[in-house]
Amino acid sequence: MMNSHVCPYVLSHYQVSAISEARQAGQNSAAISLDLGLTQTSVQIHTDYISLPDDQQLTWSQLELISRNELTCYTISGGEIEKIQFYSDFQNRFYSLMPTLRAPTMLISGIPMHRIKDTDPHRDTLSKIRAVSPVVGPVLDTTMGLGYTAIEAAKAAEHVTTIELDPTVEEVCRRNPWSQGLFDNPKISRLIGDAYDVIEQFEDGSFSRIVHDPPMFSLAGDLYSADFYRQLLRVLKPRGRLFHYIGDPKSRSGSGVTRGVVRRLHEAGFQRVKPRPEAFGVVAYN
Repeated sequence: MMNSHVCPYVLSHYQVSAISEARQAGQNSAAISLDLGLTQTSVQIHTDYISLPDDQQLTWSQLELISRNELTCYTISGGEIEKIQFYSDFQNRFYSLMPTLRAPTMLISGIPMHRIKDTDPHRDTLSKIRAVSPVVGPVLDTTMGLGYTAIEAAKAAEHVTTIELDPTVEEVCRRNPWSQGLFDNPKISRLIGDAYDVIEQFEDGSFSRIVHDPPMFSLAGDLYSADFYRQLLRVLKPRGRLFHYIGDPKSRSGSGVTRGVVRRLHEAGFQRVKPRPEAFGVVAYN
């Protein structure tokens, strides 16, 4: 079913910098993005404020506040600015939307959930999708996050089922322009719950492709267990593929975790496990 959710305007220090440069150059307008780089529009520059296409006004003091915070994006509504940041009582942690030059990432208690060194969250997502290409049939995305994997997979998949542990994450997604496919693409189904438990509700051979991108081992050890891997194998169709994101294979922690993951995947019954270092993970075949 289509969702009528509409994402508000969103600004970060990148867009404010472009406005300030235009102002300093004596221009009365600036071409910027009000959806974190997805589209471009024009805002009008005045002495004390700027005006947006829908006649909302933002003062220069509001824009200065945005420009000083390089780790957070802001929604714009009714001429007011608000940080995209939420505290989860369920997980006892903060979630916030952090801008990059392309798609934003989500900070979980200050830790980015995507690779941002020498890449960006969009390219990071594409590398994971390429690892299980061709994307065919129904797809399982075990950990939704900002939904980039589900949205990208849905471009080719028959259907995508994505699981998110913390409902608070959906609140971040609703304010992230890059996450809107989660709400308006009928090929994506969102489930709230622990993937370790939710996976038991799926029938054998339900998915042609699985993308497993869990939090770091210290935060979600059960999602790296042989028991969970056996469930992944059970719900994977014959000749299916599983991509398992692990982390930098060249780092001390990454190399150690990778060895354990490969061993347990074989123990769970996967016939072949192939390293995909460019995607910071492995692909397992049944």
